[in-house]
This record gives sequence, structure tokens and C-alpha cells, in this order.
Amino acid sequence: MANPPTQTIASRYYPFLLEIRKRFLFVGSLFVIATIVGFFSFQRIVTLVLGFFRLQGVNIVFTTPFQFFTLALNSGLVVGVIVVIPVVIFQLLGFLKPALRQKEYRILVNILPLTLVLFSLGFGYGVLVMKLLLEIFYRTSVSLQIGNVLDIEKFLSNVLLTGLLMGVSFLFPIVMTVLMLLNLVKHSFFERQRVYAYLIAVLFVILLPPPDLISDIVLFTPLVILFELTLILNRIFLKTHLS
Repeated sequence: MANPPTQTIASRYYPFLLEIRKRFLFVGSLFVIATIVGFFSFQRIVTLVLGFFRLQGVNIVFTTPFQFFTLALNSGLVVGVIVVIPVVIFQLLGFLKPALRQKEYRILVNILPLTLVLFSLGFGYGVLVMKLLLEIFYRTSVSLQIGNVLDIEKFLSNVLLTGLLMGVSFLFPIVMTVLMLLNLVKHSFFERQRVYAYLIAVLFVILLPPPDLISDIVLFTPLVILFELTLILNRIFLKTHLS
């Protein structure tokens, strides 16, 4: 015979589990579709990226015949992630709506467009840093009369990965704000853990593809600015330090 308390708990959370499953299947299906589209559109993506970088005097090559597939797969995965990020945020907001007060929900809806802006800025910033780094490197090589051969698969993978990860990192102000609005994490906690936040940012940029110290500093700086700006704006406008 089933234990009544256990049965009650299971029946209480079953609708939430069904809701999570439904939203997960929707996001997962969208990710697969977007990845497939990106996979078969990789030639356009490659042409677009190479046109943006305009690397003159550089021999861009494939080193193995299998790189066509790897490059297409990486392009598809990046497209898939870019497409589902705003959808995931929207789905999460819809799932949390019943648990939020009207004021809290309205604030989250209002900052939703900012999420897309921050991700786009982060992605663009990461790609721009890679562009500037490569321009400096290849100009130096040309001045030294040293030939250059660029592995297309590694090059595009590093560019897309850097842009994607920087775009995701630029979303942390939104995550911080949501946690403070829901009283899951206090404003004072982020202030006290400032050193650890900086340390995590340092480790994050070190793991990114650009291997040099200058790139690490350039990528680290906006993360610190965003962290401090988030605390300041939350204190001034949302008063999360009073909750």
C-alpha cells in the first residue's frame, strides 16, 4: 500500500515535472532544428566570417579532408546555441511566472530585451577582440616577411567559441539581478564575494582561445565593469540591497 505522504508529495510536484518536460522538449527540438540548419549553412557562415576578418596575405587552408564535417558541425552547434538562448530565458520566465509577484514579473519582462542586447554585445566583443588580435599578429608577420598559413577549422572554431562564451558571460548581470529580485541571493553577498567573482572571471578568460596576456586583460575588463555596474544599478534603481 502506498505511503499517503509520499503519494501527496508526488501528486503535488507532478504537474511541475510535466511542465518542465514540455518546455525541455520544445527547447531541445528547436536546438536540433537550428543546429541542422547551421550545419548545412556552414559555407555561408564561413564566407561571412572570412569577409569580416579580411585576412590578406594569409594562406587559409584545410589540413585534413574531415575538417569539412567538423567545421560544419561546429557552425551548427554555435547557431543552435545562439537560437535557443533567448528561448530558454523566455521559457524560464514563463515557468517562474506563477511563483512571482506581479511587480517582480513585470521587472523581469522589462529586462528581457536587455538580455538579447547583452548577449549580442558580448558575442560581438569576443569576435572583435579576435579580429584585432589576428590583425596585430599578421601585420607583425608581414613586417618580418614571414609567411602565414591559417587552419580554417581551428580559426573559425576559436572565433565562434570566443564570441559565444563572451556572449554568455555578458548575461551574468541578468542572472545576478534575478537572484537578488527573488531574494535567493542577497546584494551584500555579491559585494562580499567580489574577490572570488574577479578570480572566476580571470580563470574564465584564461580558458578562452586567445592565449596571450593582452587578450586576457581586454576580455577580463568588461566582465569586471559589468559586475560592478550591476551592483550599482541594483542599489540605485531596484533597491535590492534593502531586501
